[in-house]
Amino acid sequence: MTPAALADTVAHLVTEAAGRRGIDDVRPTSADVALERPRNRDHGDWASNVAMRFAKRFGTNPRELATELADGIAALDGVRKVDIAGPGFINITLETAAAGALARQIVDDAQGYGRGEALAGVRMNLEFVSANPTGPIHLGGARWAAVGDSLARILQAQGAEVAREYYFNDHGAQIDRFSRSLLASFLGEDTPEDGYAGAYIGEIVSRVVAGHAGDLAALPREEAQEVFRAEGVELMFGDIKSSLHEFGVDFDVYFHENSLHETGAVQHAVARLRELGHIFEADGAVWLRTTEFGDDRDRVVIKSDGEPAYIAGDLAYYLNKRERGFDRNIIMLGADHHGYIGRLMAMVAAFGDTPYVNLEILIGQLVNLVKDGEPVRMSKRAGNVVTMDDLVEAVGVDAARYALVRSSADSQLDVDLDLLTKHTNDNPVYYVQYAHARTSAVDRNAEASGVRRFEDGEPAFDPATLEHETESILLGVLQEFPRIVAQAAELREPHRVARYLEELAGTYHRWYDSCRVIPLGDAPIEAVHRSRLWLNDAVGQVLRSGLGLLGVGAPERM
Repeated sequence: MTPAALADTVAHLVTEAAGRRGIDDVRPTSADVALERPRNRDHGDWASNVAMRFAKRFGTNPRELATELADGIAALDGVRKVDIAGPGFINITLETAAAGALARQIVDDAQGYGRGEALAGVRMNLEFVSANPTGPIHLGGARWAAVGDSLARILQAQGAEVAREYYFNDHGAQIDRFSRSLLASFLGEDTPEDGYAGAYIGEIVSRVVAGHAGDLAALPREEAQEVFRAEGVELMFGDIKSSLHEFGVDFDVYFHENSLHETGAVQHAVARLRELGHIFEADGAVWLRTTEFGDDRDRVVIKSDGEPAYIAGDLAYYLNKRERGFDRNIIMLGADHHGYIGRLMAMVAAFGDTPYVNLEILIGQLVNLVKDGEPVRMSKRAGNVVTMDDLVEAVGVDAARYALVRSSADSQLDVDLDLLTKHTNDNPVYYVQYAHARTSAVDRNAEASGVRRFEDGEPAFDPATLEHETESILLGVLQEFPRIVAQAAELREPHRVARYLEELAGTYHRWYDSCRVIPLGDAPIEAVHRSRLWLNDAVGQVLRSGLGLLGVGAPERM
């Protein structure tokens, strides 16, 4: 019996209990029934607090309702026993065959196992990285690349239509600083005090010069700077795109900030807010009355000199996303942007939308690279920062992505280069990938030994033979995968998938040490060996699916 089928049945039993009491407005679905794996396996295969959740509504105590529901659950095919624990927890133990049937379901469902429809029909815009095109992507941007792309995959696995978007900051002071830095390098001058340094600046200059038809040295300074602005930014952004592609991250939309100012999008947003009654003018400037929506002060949108303030771009960009039809918009920002959340949510409310629903802000913390126990602070190419390319060069794409995504993004992260290059179980990505490679090796060896999942064209699978204690535990962990993926999507936390894979890998390794798929010596091939091959392949499938959600490879040999 699958968790989904069990949850459906329990929901139906709750509805029946409500009907017996004349309560017509309680009709829960499987989503309202929480099923969890008990930490102590003596407490059964599944535990639910559903009775505690609905008892007050039914005018009874949780244990009484739990007992009533338990009678219906115990009558289900595949359920061995039902116990009531504590204030009203329902502990459910399945028959061996009912639990073991999951192995075949996973193999049959293949990539479909673990996917859901919770977000079906929801259009989501996920904006991440969005590094300024003034230098290579640093480690913070690399973390968002790994987390953002993984989150997009997980949201899609729950049925959402997700657009990955990169906000191309090609407007403002930082681009001016970048162009002045390029010009200074070209002229042999010192880097401007607020400019950018590093070997990459000289590389961009050389490429601009090589690709420019005219003599840049003959141009007036202002014209030369404009050439470096236009062509240098384009080259730098091309490098960023290339680095991201090599990292396994590609975007559906590259949105140019400058377009908001060139197409009248800012004026359009101000006009909309004026219609809604939230714009006022004072001291020659145009203001948005954000204090009405929880902000600590009202915000200038158009300054007294007629130039747009920074928030003007935010207003126009958010409205643009909504008018493109996105129901939910998620933006990933660095730790230094925490103070922006209040004003952005006030902006959402001013447009008549729901803060934290139509717009979500995820804040990521810093990443430190560590080697030999000491922080790595300098890049060979960027000079003053460590870049995504540095990390990939040191450990490879798979290890880099996994290391950046396996911890909660709102916690500071130390990436240990020495650990990530080890081929030992201490290295988490190696540990998980090795488990998958081991399932593939078992497949190859089983085939060579004559152990196959099918006999005479029919599935050779007897779930009742999967009765070893490690098999019960392994099946229990496999059952958790759909819930973990759904939870990772709901909480926007891809690291939950990584930690689950590590648990699954460890559980699989312990099962491998205890249960043989291939009989010893000349012993005959039995039903249990074929059934264990199904279980082995189910683990391989879930490991592949989970690693795929993180954008990490699942090698068949290591």
